[in-house]
Amino acid sequence: MTPAICFGQSEIVWSSGYELTLADFQSSETEISKDMDGYSLFSGANIDFSFQMSNVEFMMTKNFNSKVRTLFHRDQASIVAPDSLSALQMVAVAQYHFDLAELYSRKIRKELYEEKGAFSNASFFQPIFDKYEKERSAQSARIFKSTEFGKKEEILREEHQKVLAEIETLPDFCFDCKPPKKKKKKG
Repeated sequence: MTPAICFGQSEIVWSSGYELTLADFQSSETEISKDMDGYSLFSGANIDFSFQMSNVEFMMTKNFNSKVRTLFHRDQASIVAPDSLSALQMVAVAQYHFDLAELYSRKIRKELYEEKGAFSNASFFQPIFDKYEKERSAQSARIFKSTEFGKKEEILREEHQKVLAEIETLPDFCFDCKPPKKKKKKG
């Protein structure tokens, strides 16, 4: 699958082969200068969940995979760093964060699929979304701290591999996948 870049090239929809580069950080706040004292990263990755359907459509819908998107917003993504080495380390952290967002999108899709009943109302998703956003935020903060914004490259590489491996365990919950229907129990 190739990445979909939308809306005047500002949004990138997650795809397994896409590698972020420094050029993807297009916010006007992005700056690499030896005059910088500190570091700053806004990864630009987030999870978007939205749907618009009638009550009947909602009642008949079980698969919400295509309603949960992992996006990278190039125009919002920013890096502030004193040198290009630090900036590239932060790009690696942002790639981790983008892939982490996809992992949590898949977890959300899976739970939506498992929890959606015929008589669920439209608010059933909010606690699921909130739970996984909280987990993702905690995981992201842990990685920012433990890798010192990507300076500890080996730790980041190991943690990133864990995320990519976990994504592979949820193949039925990619954006354009259809989860298998549950078999009805006999007798």
